Formats: sequence, structure tokens, C-alpha cells
Amino acid sequence: MSEGIFMERYLWFDGQVRAGRFPNARTLAERFEISHRTAQRDIERFRDRNFAPLAYDAEHRGFYYADPTFQIPFQQVHQQEILALLVAGNLLSQAAGGFISRAIGRFGKRLLSRTEEFGLSAERLAEAFSAYWHGFAPASAETFRRCADALLKNHLLSFDYRSPQHGGEALRRTVEPHHLRHYMGSWMLIAFCRDRRDWRTFALARVSGLRIEKDSFTPRPKEEWRAHVEGGFGIFQGRELIPVRLRFAPCVAPWVRERHWHAGQVFEEVADGGLILSFPVADFREVKLHILQYGAGVEVLEPVELRREISAEIDRMREVYRQG
Repeated sequence: MSEGIFMERYLWFDGQVRAGRFPNARTLAERFEISHRTAQRDIERFRDRNFAPLAYDAEHRGFYYADPTFQIPFQQVHQQEILALLVAGNLLSQAAGGFISRAIGRFGKRLLSRTEEFGLSAERLAEAFSAYWHGFAPASAETFRRCADALLKNHLLSFDYRSPQHGGEALRRTVEPHHLRHYMGSWMLIAFCRDRRDWRTFALARVSGLRIEKDSFTPRPKEEWRAHVEGGFGIFQGRELIPVRLRFAPCVAPWVRERHWHAGQVFEEVADGGLILSFPVADFREVKLHILQYGAGVEVLEPVELRREISAEIDRMREVYRQG
């Protein structure tokens, strides 16, 4: 049985006992629509796992605590559970224009209604933990809602899309939405573009005039779009992957070692304390930005094409500062 389901029943049963309502297997079964036998096992588990002083009152035909001072033992809170709450209530709040956070907030009120006994009130969580994103592009709540609705119901989407590659000009697109990906604080839509007759990745923050069309479509096999969400480094994906090797100087190597770059990353230690990092990419655009942030602390070893692009960018930067 899921620990979450068990805990929900436990908290309800404990609350009924403390309120003097003398709950029993019948009331527990009715409340959660489970069998009488399952309810009995749950009560035994409540008692045995937490050494709860449950006693049966024959007159009231229900349970009470023989020791009224009994408190539910503090439960171990794992990193993954805290992270899940943060993602639900914090990270996604701005990325979807508040749409997700409001929905989760309504659901969370029920989940957190009795967790104060574990020290997990909403106020305590906000005080003890936080998460922060910067440099992301938030999508409006309405854009996210419509996009998600069309994706789940297999309806075509049409919208105006502003791409930096086209000078910010808005072009009308009609697409078959297949997957929404939350990447570094921003929402990305993987869809088959009927105008380009190919798969494309759209940043929801650049979408406007979105409309759900009446026409539906048959979802294409995952094998067709899998390469657009996994394989290479970063958001830009593709079927052809290129191995990249970067040599980091000793002064920045400690920070590089502690970061997760890619599932297939390989570290090679260098005698001088430096580090060589290898991972696959499908597109140079994003990895170039990460390379440049380390300045002279990193050198592109492979591939030659990427090394040339970085060198050319350095020349352009030199010219900018020379003019200044």
C-alpha cells in the first residue's frame, strides 16, 4: 500500500480519536471506501508501528487513547519529498503563470490539513525551505492551460510564434502537441508542426494568440519524438549526437566536478588538478553559452567545429572591447 494513502488514513483516524468520536473499523472503511478487513489491518498497523495506546471502548464501540498525552512520532522527511513540495508549490508557480501553483494549493490544503503534528505546516515549510530560479521565461497561465488541455485531448493547436532566429517576427503555426517539458524554469512544447512538416520545440513564453482547434489528431509513436527530449546535452536535441570534450583549469575544476551535466558524462582527471569533461550534444547553441561562462578556465578539445565557433566568438568579443 502506498505510504501516502496509509498516512492519510492514519491522520484521519488519529483526528477522530482525539476528537472523542471513538472511530472503529466500520467508520474507517466507510470514510475511505475500503473493505472492513483492510480497515482492521490499518488500525493494527497504526497501533503497532507507532506504539499507539489504542484501547477499545465497548460502550461507544470505538477506539480511544489510553494515554491522552500520546503524540504521533515525528516522521523522517526525505529530500525527495521536500523537493516534490517545492516543485509543486514554488518552482512551477511562476513558470506557469500561477496556474499550477493555484491548483496544487487547493489540493495541498487537504494533504497538509493535519501535518502540523509532524512539523510540516505550510508556514513551516515556507520558513525552512526555498527554491530559486533565474533567467527563465515564464509562460502565461492561460497559455499553459490551453496547451495542456489540447495535448491531453489530442486537439490541434494554432498560435503565433516569435523566434529569435526570425528576428522576433511572429509566424502562425498549426501543430500537433505531444509533450510538455519543464526545463530550467521554462515550459517547452514538443509538437509536430504541420507547416514545417517536422518536429519542433516551442518555448511557451514566445507563444501568443493560442487557439485550440476543433480538429483532433492521432498521436504519433513516441519513437518519433523521443529524440527531442533525451539524448544530448540541454534543450536542443536531435537524432545525431556529437561528442564534446572540454578541459577545465584547476581553478574551476572543483565546481565542475560537483555539477551534473548529462546522464552520460565522463570525467577524466588531469595531473595538474584540472579536469576533462565529455558528454554528447545535438546542437552547439546552448553548450556554447555554458562554455563561455567559464572564460579562460575552459578549453574546447573536441569537436573541431565547436572549437572554431568558440574561437570566432572570442574574436568578436575582443573587437567589441577594443572599440569600447
